[in-house]
Amino acid sequence: MSRFEHLITQTQETVFTAEFPALDGNGMAKAQKAADRFRGWFDAVNSTDNTAAHAHASNVTTAIAIKQLGLEPIMQVVCRDKNRLAIQADIVGASMFGIENFCALTGDDVTAGDEPEARRVFDLDGPQLVQVMGSLKRGQYLSGRKLDPAPHMFIGAVENPGAPPFEYRVQRVAKKYGAGARFMQLQICYHQDRLEKFCAGVAAAGMKIALLPTIVLVKGARPLHFMHDKVPGIDIPADQISRVENAADPAEAAYLQTLEFAQHALAQPNVRGLHVTDFRGDDTLDRLMTDLGRTRKTEEDSHAHSA
Repeated sequence: MSRFEHLITQTQETVFTAEFPALDGNGMAKAQKAADRFRGWFDAVNSTDNTAAHAHASNVTTAIAIKQLGLEPIMQVVCRDKNRLAIQADIVGASMFGIENFCALTGDDVTAGDEPEARRVFDLDGPQLVQVMGSLKRGQYLSGRKLDPAPHMFIGAVENPGAPPFEYRVQRVAKKYGAGARFMQLQICYHQDRLEKFCAGVAAAGMKIALLPTIVLVKGARPLHFMHDKVPGIDIPADQISRVENAADPAEAAYLQTLEFAQHALAQPNVRGLHVTDFRGDDTLDRLMTDLGRTRKTEEDSHAHSA
């Protein structure tokens, strides 16, 4: 059992995950720098899979690099770029290197990226991918062929509480939960009422699934405009953007906005922690974690927990 799975399933601790930066040239040096920033603050970090439909170092190699650097990876698997054979091969291959946490995503369309002429695959969708992961975990390829030994897997997925159709979002969680997902990293939601309704719906349905809402650290209003205009599924109210844009200190206003959203999210039912995406790259990451009551763990703390 991974430490991340232990925290989610065996404790009531608040859990923090983070988005590991996409790696390209000089990847290991960049990976080391990111690992040093995240170390001690986060219980696991995401190895992304061609995020926003841009090509980067693969999710498998990035997950292995994260593990080599002493952090716990959550390997994202996206349906957009690979068929079921390649997806199963990646999961089984990563498992050979001790990767245990997996997160299923349908993925942004290729038109969101810098190579919009790329051919879409979408052999599976998000809920179907969770089912495939569940089959592998039970020791069976999708074809029925035996997989022995079965890889130990802690399966997660994603959902967007802030995008229509709102009524269907909890049903999608139920499908993924029924297929074996036990944690859910949520898309950033700047509508607090929508997040409240979503979390309440999941709780009312009786699903024992850990929700990890995403919060984003930005330096000002420009990234908010970009996310609202360019990122599928993200809608930011005009008053939230103007709150930052018209502030005397936009960077400070943006930080306080993120802190407020983080505190609100942590108060919702079924929320076990937060997923943090850091677009600032400065010391406000440490400030945020401290303001949220987190104490940075040392290597000794990690070893004591494992023992």
